[in-house]
Amino acid sequence: MLPRLGLLITLCALMGCASSSSLRPVHASKEEAAKVEFPLALPEEGRQIIGGSTLKAIQLAMDDYLPWDHKTPSSATPLQQCLSRREAYDVVAAPGPQDVMFVSIVPNPDVCDVGGPPLLDVGATYAIDVAGWRILSVQQ
Repeated sequence: MLPRLGLLITLCALMGCASSSSLRPVHASKEEAAKVEFPLALPEEGRQIIGGSTLKAIQLAMDDYLPWDHKTPSSATPLQQCLSRREAYDVVAAPGPQDVMFVSIVPNPDVCDVGGPPLLDVGATYAIDVAGWRILSVQQ
């Protein structure tokens, strides 16, 4: 009975039985939100425009690479703890042939001190099907 239960739990996890819709962003209190002043227009300096298809491809790749519900073990090293945060990565996206978007996720050495040459086993490049919104392939 227990081996079947373990198999069922594993299959459920692989198929995404845990609802990702429950992972909603945290909002500030109404009092804190009231203190925010929005500009009439976003400043030109530092502004980035990311197309919807590129944004969705990046989100698919990042959700696969570092899911929102990822738990860092308590025994993790400081570097592992750093690399478990999404803001520790930079993303490069480029269109490919026939509805493919390539998305590379690479650690930012200014955020996480990797202590020398780049880590070869961290980061990944995804081939995303932007017509069917699925991951075609991953290169690590």
